[in-house]
Amino acid sequence: MNKSGISTVTQFILLGFPGPWKIQIILFSTILLIYILTLTGNIAIICAVRWGRRLHTPMYVLLANFSFLEIWYVTCTVPNMLVNFLSKTKTISFSGCFTQFYFFFSLGTTECFFLCVMAYDRYLAICRPLHYPSIMTRQLCVILVSLCWLIGFLGHAITIFFISQLPFCGPNIIDHFLCDVDPLMALSCAPAPIIKHVFHSVSSLIIITTIWYILGSYALVLRVVLQVPSSAGGRKAFSTCGSHLVVVSLFYGTIVMMYVSPASGNSVAMHKIITLIYSVVTPVLNPLIYSLRNKDMKVALHQVICGMRIIQPL
Repeated sequence: MNKSGISTVTQFILLGFPGPWKIQIILFSTILLIYILTLTGNIAIICAVRWGRRLHTPMYVLLANFSFLEIWYVTCTVPNMLVNFLSKTKTISFSGCFTQFYFFFSLGTTECFFLCVMAYDRYLAICRPLHYPSIMTRQLCVILVSLCWLIGFLGHAITIFFISQLPFCGPNIIDHFLCDVDPLMALSCAPAPIIKHVFHSVSSLIIITTIWYILGSYALVLRVVLQVPSSAGGRKAFSTCGSHLVVVSLFYGTIVMMYVSPASGNSVAMHKIITLIYSVVTPVLNPLIYSLRNKDMKVALHQVICGMRIIQPL
């Protein structure tokens, strides 16, 4: 990919989580279980929204798209991580590394914007309930979903392309379980502080802008909920917002530590743990927090499961 007289790297070695074979098996089993639970939970949500007529509303359409996003978010990193747990070489090709790099950051950026849109949807539903049907129409929902995907996949495209064009002439060992920006930049033969600062500036801008919007939206929602006399609806709204904020706090808390705060304060091991939390742990919690505590979603999931049981003997 790099045109120069210097011999270039054709593959990278992802060290992952070094340790004895027994530790590798335990980590493999744990991550595999989490991956299966993530796929199962998010696929169940998509099926429930697809076949549950009561769930054909903007809130659940956004949730189904969010679940679809989470499936691909974990799939772009976890399968390769699982293979490396059992592999002695732990290699990934140059093109495979940058493909993973691009999709990991594009899907992560898309998730930031989806969380914004979902917060906006809850704001309209709770703070402006009478105007909600006329504002959050099917057309607006489609536009917002499309913009999330479009902006997410264009946000880092140029900077990642320029990073991929840097000369990599060795070493090729990445002390991480995925291809991340700082470990890759550290392996480049030529210093490129400008593109690195541009990448981190874009990441910081997206993260800070979206988190402030989300927090502002939920602050307005909570203010309205607290002003309403105690009722089942108020408690439900408060519980929903509180659970959503748990996801937001866990996701944003970890990515802020990685891409906004100074990286020098964290060790390599801490970087791996933080990345593991927002890339693997958070997606498995989302179905529980966003959906399985919702009564309508429980009913829809029950209907889907019962339908599968009826069809299976046939």
